[in-house]
Amino acid sequence: MTETVGIVLLAAGRGTRFGPEPKLLVDLDGKPLVRHAAEAALGSRSRPVVAILGAHADRVRAALAGLDLECVENPDHAAGLSTSLRAGLAALPPSCTAAIVVLGDMPRVTAAHIDRLADAYRDAQPRPAAVVPVRKGMRGNPVLLDLHRLGPRLAALTGDSGAGPLLKGRSDVLEIPGDAATALDVDTPEALAGL
Repeated sequence: MTETVGIVLLAAGRGTRFGPEPKLLVDLDGKPLVRHAAEAALGSRSRPVVAILGAHADRVRAALAGLDLECVENPDHAAGLSTSLRAGLAALPPSCTAAIVVLGDMPRVTAAHIDRLADAYRDAQPRPAAVVPVRKGMRGNPVLLDLHRLGPRLAALTGDSGAGPLLKGRSDVLEIPGDAATALDVDTPEALAGL
């Protein structure tokens, strides 16, 4: 059976730790932070790519203009990350058996990182519930989620956390080697300056 892996790009947050300027729109190497993540997603072999917008939706949509992805607004984004994850998974077609969740504030993640997750998932027997990159003993992002195994639990998520708590302690999570890019998200101006 061929697994169809879609991508959910989370770009709905307010980014309050960054300061008054929306962090996803801050320039890095000549383009907005969120566009780096979107281009990595589109450079991968996984499709479709669905971007979840919330805070600053119009400006983030403009930053993603011209890219072959679907933008979906999450009106409940202020209720936490779980609402954006649920909105993204709901926007994927029923043919998707798994979803790779890409964070809009991780500009050094590449298409190769995303493809490694999908390849590891397809090569694993039996199929894992998730595939996560690990660096120095710490799980990073992006992550792949098997929608058949985790779907009901993902649909029930609430609050400001993603799938991490669901994956903790599970024996069917496949860990693959991560690197600096899979451990780096930009939460502060200092983190951005470090790039």
